[in-house]
Amino acid sequence: MMLAKEDATVFEGVRVQTGGLVAEVILDRPPVNAVSTGMYESLIAVFRQLSAREDVNVVILRSANERIFSAGADIRQKTAAPGIAESANEYRQRLAHTCYDAILDCALPTIAVVNGTALGAGTVLAACCDIRVASAGARLGLPEINVGRCGGGRHLMRLIPQGKTRLMYFTGEPIDAAEAHRIELVQAVCDPGTELEYARELAGRIAAKSPYGLRLAKRALNECEWMNVSDGYAREQVYTLRLNEHPDATEAAQSVVERRAATWQWPAVR
Repeated sequence: MMLAKEDATVFEGVRVQTGGLVAEVILDRPPVNAVSTGMYESLIAVFRQLSAREDVNVVILRSANERIFSAGADIRQKTAAPGIAESANEYRQRLAHTCYDAILDCALPTIAVVNGTALGAGTVLAACCDIRVASAGARLGLPEINVGRCGGGRHLMRLIPQGKTRLMYFTGEPIDAAEAHRIELVQAVCDPGTELEYARELAGRIAAKSPYGLRLAKRALNECEWMNVSDGYAREQVYTLRLNEHPDATEAAQSVVERRAATWQWPAVR
């Protein structure tokens, strides 16, 4: 899948390319994609804008750096508070929280491509995506304890066992891609240099599904995640019924029976 168009909007430390119903959000703040307050603001804006777009079905989050995804929060940045209501640290924490929520709540399926080291905020950015693809040389970790901070553990607890989260949290030591795959923090490990191609192929397969169905499916999974099984399934059924009332449901079934590509009614029909 080739990406031909880059968003003309200027974002600090972040670029956006789109093509073939897939958008790529690219972390691009040399040398190591340390996440600044400006990057948090950019990511909030980008993911909120992508959620509202009707020409995109899947989002890939990746790095422009061939060797590193993100070294985490920029601890060297001197952040000024925007007002007297909160301190500089509180402001930064608020931005980080809002950024992670914007990725978690994105209306579209998201895929993180962890091509190298992802530490602290970098690991959390990847954890907020729906699917993670890693290079065999990738490392992921939460080293905040080493720099006098806490953070990110709760996002990993959604994905991996409590004990593993606490081991990473208390030691600050990263794990390699093989271990991340074993504990299902990442869903695929690729030979170095092939991870983006793999993610693009996966994104293309997902993007070919009903746009309306993908958005309902994402909403259903997000809403039922913390429910018990019975309540969660009941919530899913709400969205199943809603999708069944849309022409795409009939088209999906017919295309399977007739062994042809489906033609989706989007965005004209809701």
